[in-house]
Amino acid sequence: MVKNIMIVGVGGQGALLASKTLGQVLLDAGFDVKVSEVHGMSQRGGSVVTYVRYGDKVYSPIVDKGEADFIVSFELLEAARYTEYLKSDGQIVVNTQKIDPMPVITGAAEYPENLEETMKAEGFKVDALDCLTLAQKAGTAKAVNIVLMGRLSKYMDFSEEAWMAAIEKLVKPQFLEVNKAAFKLGRG
Repeated sequence: MVKNIMIVGVGGQGALLASKTLGQVLLDAGFDVKVSEVHGMSQRGGSVVTYVRYGDKVYSPIVDKGEADFIVSFELLEAARYTEYLKSDGQIVVNTQKIDPMPVITGAAEYPENLEETMKAEGFKVDALDCLTLAQKAGTAKAVNIVLMGRLSKYMDFSEEAWMAAIEKLVKPQFLEVNKAAFKLGRG
């Protein structure tokens, strides 16, 4: 059985490291893993999507609408944009931070209000937390991605040690302790 995870956010937030960390945990556990290229505008500020699929045998890296077991989102509006990809029993893990997209910045649109409440009212399971504050508490605002991986880990059957081993493989030594702290704060 194949499991599907979408990581969505805004360019420059660290979605690539998040997907690599998740992929490393899954590979270390012996799964066949497909991680897509980042889709969208990867420069800072553009919407990005990464697909992570794993199971005994995975043939395609793409997640279709209605197939995602999890949507992990760096930002509320990005989570709301991709809800149609979530399975009926799927879980959203989202950072409560709001980052204005270009139409809002230019005044052509307004940032939607009450997105978390709206998604819950539409029947979605939403675990929303202030990852930015937790990352800053760990030592750097740049660790929002690892805070999110910590939160996602609560829903997956992999030990904290497995996640820490993946972080140790991927994060430069000088940033290791702050990322481990961020993971633990996200895991709660």
